[in-house]
Amino acid sequence: MKSEKYVYINDRPVLWEDETNILALAKKAHITIPTFCYHSELSVYGACRMCLVEVEGRGLVTSCSTAPFEGMRVKTHTNQILKLRKIIIELLLANHERECTQCDRSADCKLREISYQLGVNELRFRKTRERKELDTDSPSLVRDPNKCVLCGDCVRFCDEVQGIGAIDFVNRGEDVFVSPAYGKSLANVDCVNCGQCAAVCPTGAITIKNETHKVWADIANPDKVVVAQIAPAVRVALAEMFNLPPNQQNTGKMVAAMRLIGFDKVFDTAFSADLTVIEEANEFLNRKLKGGKLPIFTSCCPAWVKFAEQSHPKLLDHLSSCRSPQQMFGSLAKVQLPEMLGVPKEKLSLVSIMPCTAKKFEAGRPEFAPGGVRDVDHVLTTQELGRMIKEAGINFADLEPDSFDLPMGFATGAGVIFGNSGGVSEAVVRYAAGKLNLDVPETVDLMPTYLDKGFKSAEIDTPVGKLRFAVVHGLKRAHELALKIEKGEEYYDVIEVMACPGGCIGGAGQPIASSVQHRATRAETINNTDKMMSIHRSQDNPYMKELYETFLKEPNSDKAHELLHTHYHSRKRIEDEEIQFFDASDESRCKVKVCVGTSCFLRGAQEILGHTLKTVADNGWNRYFEVAATFCTENCDKGPTITIGDQVVHKATIADVDRILGEEAKKREA
Repeated sequence: MKSEKYVYINDRPVLWEDETNILALAKKAHITIPTFCYHSELSVYGACRMCLVEVEGRGLVTSCSTAPFEGMRVKTHTNQILKLRKIIIELLLANHERECTQCDRSADCKLREISYQLGVNELRFRKTRERKELDTDSPSLVRDPNKCVLCGDCVRFCDEVQGIGAIDFVNRGEDVFVSPAYGKSLANVDCVNCGQCAAVCPTGAITIKNETHKVWADIANPDKVVVAQIAPAVRVALAEMFNLPPNQQNTGKMVAAMRLIGFDKVFDTAFSADLTVIEEANEFLNRKLKGGKLPIFTSCCPAWVKFAEQSHPKLLDHLSSCRSPQQMFGSLAKVQLPEMLGVPKEKLSLVSIMPCTAKKFEAGRPEFAPGGVRDVDHVLTTQELGRMIKEAGINFADLEPDSFDLPMGFATGAGVIFGNSGGVSEAVVRYAAGKLNLDVPETVDLMPTYLDKGFKSAEIDTPVGKLRFAVVHGLKRAHELALKIEKGEEYYDVIEVMACPGGCIGGAGQPIASSVQHRATRAETINNTDKMMSIHRSQDNPYMKELYETFLKEPNSDKAHELLHTHYHSRKRIEDEEIQFFDASDESRCKVKVCVGTSCFLRGAQEILGHTLKTVADNGWNRYFEVAATFCTENCDKGPTITIGDQVVHKATIADVDRILGEEAKKREA
C-alpha cells in the first residue's frame, strides 16, 4: 500500500499527491499565493518573483518552480515575504501606465487585484521607461507596451501553444520590452488574430479592439435596421460577465437583453452552422467519391485559416471551400433579410456576437465584402456584449427569457455543438450517418478533452470505406499534424482544427476563464444544451429544408457556391527559397542553411548566421560548405533552426554550429 506523504505549509500538514510545485499545494490548503508570470498551461517562467515563499533549510524560493518533497516546511506569508511582494508590486506599478478607469481590463486586472490584496497605496519608485506608442493597426487587438509588466505570458502562449512566435522579448536588462519583430505592428507580422495573448495578459497590455461605439451609433440611427447573430459558444459564457456560474446556458436572457439594448432582430449563428454542416459534408462526400483532394480540413476557424495561408499554403486546396458560419450567415442575411424585413440593403446593419477575436479580422477580408460592402458590418465579442448590457443598465439576472427570431433563429443540436472542439466533426458524422444509412449512434464522441492533449481521432465504417477523423485544438498541434500530412506520415479523411483551447468556448473574446476546468464546464454545458434539444441532425432542421427547396436548390449548387463558399490564398511573406553566400552552387559542397525567418531571427539566428559565415571563411572551408540564409523551415516554435547536410538542428546554438561544421570538415579533409 502506498504511504501518504505530507508537506507542512504554515505548520499545517498538506497531503502531497501529484502536485508538481508548492503553488499547487498551497492552493490545495486554501492559501492563495499571488502570481503574475505563472500560467498552469504554460512552461514555468519564475521571473516575477511574486510567488516567493520560505522553505526551511533553503530560504526564499519561487513556489511556481519549486517541487515539493516529503516533510518540506513552507512559510507563505512571513513579514519578510510580504515586504518583498509589496516592493515587487511597487516596482511593477512604477513603469505601468495607471489609467485604470480607461482600461478594458480594469474589472479583472491582476495588478490592481494584488495591489489591493497587499495594501499597496503609495509608490516609492519613479518611472524609468519612456512611453511607447500604442499599436492599434490590428483589426482584432490593441497593444499598449506601457502597461506591460514583462510577465511573458503572451510570449509563451504564442510560442508554446500556438507555435507562431508573433511577439517576443526585445533588448536586455532595463531596456527589455515585448514587441512583434522589427518593431512592427501586430497587423504586419504572422499574428493570426486569435487573441490568446490578450486572454492571458494580466494587466491590459494587450486587449480586444472595442467596436461597441460603432454598434451604439447604428442602434441610435433611425435609418438603420440593426440585426444580430449570436455564436453558440456565447450563450454558455455571457452570464459570467454578471457573476453567474458557467454551468448554465442563458440563451433566453441573452436574447431578451439584446432586444432591450435596441437590436431589431436577434438570430442564431447555430442556424448557419447547420447550413455549414450540410455544405461541408456534401463537399467532403463529393471529394471522397470522385477522388478529390483529401484530407479535407475544416474552415470554420479564421485563425486556423490565416495560419494555413501563412504557414501551409501547400494545403490550401485541402481546406473546405465553405465559409465559416459567421460569413455564411452574413452573406445569406444581406441577400434575404432586406426583402424579408422590407428595408433597403444599405440600411441593414448586421452585427455578429462572437467568442473569437479573429472573427473581427475575418469579417474584414475582401472576399467577404462584395463591391466593398461587408457581409458582416460589425463583430463584437462576448465581453463587448456584456459591457453593452451593463452600459444599458440592464439587470441580466432578473430578465425573463425571450426567443430568437425565425427563420434564422432555429437550429439543431448539431449547430450548437460547433462551440466545442470536435463539434464540427461530430455534426458532419451525424449528417453522413443519415445520408449513408450508417449504423452509428446519433451522437459520436469526437470531442477531445484536456486529457487528450488537444487531439483526438476516430474511425467509422461506411459503404464508401473506412472514414478517419482527427480533431485538434491549438495551432502548434495543428502545425505538427499538418507537417505529417504533407510528408505522407499520417492520413485522415476529415481534420477539424480550432485555434483556441477547447474550441470556441475558449475563445479570447469570452470572459477570462480562470482555469482549464472553467472551460471544460462551458464545454459540458454546450453538450447538455445539445442533449436537451429535440433535433440533433442538421438535415432535420425544417428551415434548412425550406431554404434549399426555395432558394439554394441543393447542397453545393451554383447558388450555394456563390453565397456560401470562398477561396483562400497564400500569405507567405517571402516566397524565395534562400539567399546564397559565396560562389555559385557546387553540388560537391555540404549545404548549410540558417533560417532567418521572424521567429528564428528573434531567437538569435542572425548571430548564428554571421558566426557560420565567419567560421567557414576563417578556416578556409569555402570548398567544403555552401552557406545560405533561408526564410522559413516551418518550425517556428523550435528556432533557431539550421540544416547542415542531412542534419536538422532545432534550438541551435553557436556551439552546435562549431561542433557539426568541425566534424563535417574533418570527414572531407580525410
